Amino acid sequence: MATKVDPLEALEHLPATEVKKRGWRGVMKAVAPRGKVVVTNHNEPEAVILAAEEYVRIMAIVAQVEAASNDALEALRRRYDERLAALQAPDAGDRLRAVMATPAHGDATLEAGSGF
Repeated sequence: MATKVDPLEALEHLPATEVKKRGWRGVMKAVAPRGKVVVTNHNEPEAVILAAEEYVRIMAIVAQVEAASNDALEALRRRYDERLAALQAPDAGDRLRAVMATPAHGDATLEAGSGF
C-alpha cells in the first residue's frame, strides 16, 4: 500500500512571527531558493507563498491538464454522437426490430452461474 506524502513537508517552513520580523524582503529571500515557502501558525501550515515564476509554471501545467481533459471529453462526445446518429438513419427502426427478433444466443442453453 502506498504511503500518503504531504507535499508541504518538503518545503521550507516559516513561522508567521518570522514573516512579521523579516518583512517582505526577508520572506522573499526565503522563497528564492525553492520558489515557495510554507507559512505556519503554531506549527500548522496556513499559507504557501510562491514566487511569480513558480506560479506561472504551475498555471501552465494546469492549462495542459485542462486541455488534455477537454480533448478526451470532446473525443468521447464525438463517439457518442456518431453512435447516436445511427438511430436517426431511415432504416433504424427496421434494424432494431431485426435485432430484437433474433434470439440472443441462437440455440444455446443459458445457465445461471453460482452467484445467481
